[in-house]
Amino acid sequence: MRLDRFLGELNLGTRSQVKGLIRRGAVTVNGIPALNPDQRIDEATDRVALHGKELQYRRFVYYMLNKPEGVVSATRDNVSRTVVALLGKDAREDIFPVGRLDKDVTGLLLLTNDGELAHRLLSPKRHVDKTYLAVLAHGLRQADIRRLESGVDIGEERPTLPARVEVVEYDDAVFQTDKVSEARTVCPARTIRLTLHEGKFHQVKRMLQAVDNEVVSLRRIAFGGLCLDPKLRPGEYRELTGEELKILRTATAGDTEV
Repeated sequence: MRLDRFLGELNLGTRSQVKGLIRRGAVTVNGIPALNPDQRIDEATDRVALHGKELQYRRFVYYMLNKPEGVVSATRDNVSRTVVALLGKDAREDIFPVGRLDKDVTGLLLLTNDGELAHRLLSPKRHVDKTYLAVLAHGLRQADIRRLESGVDIGEERPTLPARVEVVEYDDAVFQTDKVSEARTVCPARTIRLTLHEGKFHQVKRMLQAVDNEVVSLRRIAFGGLCLDPKLRPGEYRELTGEELKILRTATAGDTEV
């Protein structure tokens, strides 16, 4: 890896600032001042220091974000704030969201620079579970639930895969949205937990429209067996634990997509 890229991915400055640090002799590689930004290093074995302090580099990073409403699931946007921007000092240039949540949808979103894991999680052939809590415009009939659980026509070549539907009690602490005052008044039959095994565009909203209903508020609470940390408030994030990363890898295990 080029030395300037190594420093840039650690968010130590813009490209020109990083090059300035190197040319001023503030950066050493294995104890020797580095004066060329193009210098190649082995990020796994070389010891790189800035102003005498050794830098720690990790090839892959993994974050769980509680996405708030009004933020876009993108790395850059000319109008709205992005989920990557919410990482602040941890927002490495190579980090991206794993999939997307609509601007008005909240909850669990993974961010990483591990393209292989992201591909496995998003592959339509792996059927990785995604679970949402949804407040609906009106209660579901048993016939509606049966249709959702069997697969519904959302205007594509094939119906959706069978889903799992559970009517649940509403919980402010679980939703944590700006629509809490509105959603708190709904009856339990209008709050459901919906688990999908695919990720089509606007899928939850389109599925509920297919049974003549409407989503009032939507929050993702689980993805690939990983549950949203209830301690994370909207906009907050943290690194995944080793056990959580193991859960995701287990959910995508196997060399063959099925």
